[in-house]
Amino acid sequence: MPGTLIFDIGNVLLRWEPRALFRQLLPDDAAVDAFLAEVGFSEWNHQFDAGLPWDDGVAAHSARFPHRAELIAAYHARWHETILGPVEGMPELLAELSAAGVPLYAITNFSEAKFSETLERHPFVANSFRDIVVSGTERLTKPEPEIFRLCLDRNGLAASDAAFIDDSAKNVATADALGLKGILFTDEPALRRALRDEIGLAV
Repeated sequence: MPGTLIFDIGNVLLRWEPRALFRQLLPDDAAVDAFLAEVGFSEWNHQFDAGLPWDDGVAAHSARFPHRAELIAAYHARWHETILGPVEGMPELLAELSAAGVPLYAITNFSEAKFSETLERHPFVANSFRDIVVSGTERLTKPEPEIFRLCLDRNGLAASDAAFIDDSAKNVATADALGLKGILFTDEPALRRALRDEIGLAV
């Protein structure tokens, strides 16, 4: 059974909700939905995860959507407001796993600059892992297999000895295809059950 755990971070360890920021800046949920759809938010944000510098990405998108420039700039300036704190129970679970000697790693789709800021605000993330592979640093993103291979190779890990935990079914599917044990994250109690029942960890 896998003895090493590799975690995603966003919405597994930290609650990431960009709508929470835009809900402060727009009148209602319908307006937030319209803005996110109009500017292609998911695709735009993924560019930062892939290594696009923030100043460049904000400038280009503001030029493309000048009537939305204030909101686009706010996403950069107030990005920390999209992190709503730890996912309930997860800091405690990581601490238990670490104390039990379970090797812990992470692979995250995250811009390099915002990740550094996030570690300062949430040090339990930095303190929990032997290595964190950050997409914006490596210019590789999930669900592409290359970022998984990088984590395994850099740390001398065998896929068959590792489980990967993520809230994205696409990312879990890639992990499974590479020979890792993929676990789809929903919440901390369900993850504890999966670790006990599927991996044999006493948590």
